[in-house]
Amino acid sequence: MNRINRRGFMRQTAGAAAAVALGKSAIGQESTAKLTGTTIRALGKTGISCSLLGMGTGMKAGGKQSALTRKGRDAFLSLVAHAYERGVRYFDMADSYGAHPYLKESMKNGPVERDKVMLLTKTGAKDPVLIRADLERFRKELDTDYVDVVLMHCMTDPAWPEKLRPCMDAMEEAKQKGIIRAHGVSCHSLGALKSAADSDWVDILLARINPFGVKMDAPAEQVVPVIRKAHEAGKGILGMKIAGEGQIVDKLAQSIAFALKLGTVDAMPIGFLEPTEVDQAFAHIEAA
Repeated sequence: MNRINRRGFMRQTAGAAAAVALGKSAIGQESTAKLTGTTIRALGKTGISCSLLGMGTGMKAGGKQSALTRKGRDAFLSLVAHAYERGVRYFDMADSYGAHPYLKESMKNGPVERDKVMLLTKTGAKDPVLIRADLERFRKELDTDYVDVVLMHCMTDPAWPEKLRPCMDAMEEAKQKGIIRAHGVSCHSLGALKSAADSDWVDILLARINPFGVKMDAPAEQVVPVIRKAHEAGKGILGMKIAGEGQIVDKLAQSIAFALKLGTVDAMPIGFLEPTEVDQAFAHIEAA
């Protein structure tokens, strides 16, 4: 079975924290002034680090599958292998994307090595009993003792920290037990994003950001200060919708450059359907 045990988990967490202090990655790369897609970045104060470029698996398609998973097993596994071999060390999933079994297979049969990647997934549950059940199911579906990051998916209500406190407590309990390493939210409204920036509970924030206002919570000039506030509070910031759900692919270079120049986006998961799209994203990052 492709698992890392709890002792290994603790070593990895301690190593990541030391790496942040030394300006090095958790897997031994030196940080450099020149950013590339493979640059390992610290996620706030979490002690977790990952590659600047992440592979998203949730391109919108509806139902319990993403556009990528609908392409089928072979296409998915081939794309994961290509991204990993290029240096991607962050895979972004959700319960609703249908991606867990494919990542499990990529880790079981290669080339993905569990202890060299950050696995992030999301739960849509709004009840603590269902949260706990989801976390156990996610570990089985991924065949791993722990999941690096689990987010509550698609927050839109600004009052989510009050309304979902029992769910938050369940996730904090899971973190204390080593079932997950960090928790947080993905946001789909400006009010929810502001609440996430203010919440001490949020370790990791997945926020929509691009300079064109496409699939955003609000225009960039309103979103950027909120992300900056969260970043300054020590939260790990992951920038999503860099390509605006595919609507601004022709402007991807500009969008990547914008996110990088903010200085507050630690990593960015981008949804890919073809290996050439992975290569293009790497080229855009290097150019920026």
